[in-house]
Amino acid sequence: MLRVYLDNCCYNRPYDDQSQLKISMEAQANLEIQQQIPDGKLDLTVSYILEAENAANPFAAKKIDIQSFIDSYAKVFVSDHMDADVRKKAAEIMKTGVKLMDACHIACAVLADCDVFFTTDKRLLKYQTDEIRVMNPAAFILEQEVEG
Repeated sequence: MLRVYLDNCCYNRPYDDQSQLKISMEAQANLEIQQQIPDGKLDLTVSYILEAENAANPFAAKKIDIQSFIDSYAKVFVSDHMDADVRKKAAEIMKTGVKLMDACHIACAVLADCDVFFTTDKRLLKYQTDEIRVMNPAAFILEQEVEG
């Protein structure tokens, strides 16, 4: 079973303005991925970084919905007890031009042995490594359709 980590932007994509086709497609793909988690097709990994970022969400309803999903379906949790390891790995990732918070998310996913890191961030999608696949949710769903 694939172990996945969703960047904060993925959780928030369904709440974005859906009038742009790209955003709408990413939102639908993300919702499909999120449905595959309780369906037992994917294992969800989350982290203290993700929870902290979500806690700063100024929209209470979104924050509560996202945290509820995380609480209900996370199989693996990267806690702040791993902060030193996360910071070390994030520092390596940042050398490639990735920003701090994004590097911390990827570091958590790598340290948790995730197979796929999902993001809708165009800049972050440029980061590639042998340690984890960095993918847009829509690309993942299209890939599943081709393989299925």
